[in-house]
Amino acid sequence: MNLNNWYNKGISAEAYRNDLDKHKEHFYQIYDQFQIPEADLDFLKEKSHLRVVALAEVWCGHCMMDVPILHRMAEAANMEVSMLPRDEHLELMDQYKVDGKRYIPIFIFIDEAGNEIGKWGPMTSNVKALVNQLKEDANLPEKEDPQYKEAFQKYAQEISNIFATDETVWTDVYQDIKKALS
Repeated sequence: MNLNNWYNKGISAEAYRNDLDKHKEHFYQIYDQFQIPEADLDFLKEKSHLRVVALAEVWCGHCMMDVPILHRMAEAANMEVSMLPRDEHLELMDQYKVDGKRYIPIFIFIDEAGNEIGKWGPMTSNVKALVNQLKEDANLPEKEDPQYKEAFQKYAQEISNIFATDETVWTDVYQDIKKALS
């Protein structure tokens, strides 16, 4: 599949950042604090011929953590990023479903011809285990329960705070994206 047409439909990383609202503070906290390890700079610069099609949404908590890490990697590699809002590009998203669901973010690394070279997303196995443990600990009621919304918001806030502050989680995400580029 040639992904150049999808790449051309996206918006720049800067335009994506300008659209942030709900997660803006945490996004920039990660973006400002995350550092690419100096030892990895040459590896990333070798990837400058690649581009990224990133399926994401500004309201997504996982995107809040993963996208700024990707943006920093792309800057270090001089790699262009095209951000596609998932909900406006379901035809592409449906080709990258995970367990039959439209989980995001999905980062698709492509060459000049639009061929997929690698893909990453929507989360690392460690992040998935963390999220599942927190969900279990939250003991969320059924979605139909009137207390579900409040309980879910509390759970989501806890995850958001961890994503925004836990540098070990950032490193895990970074290493996993780097592996997808190898």
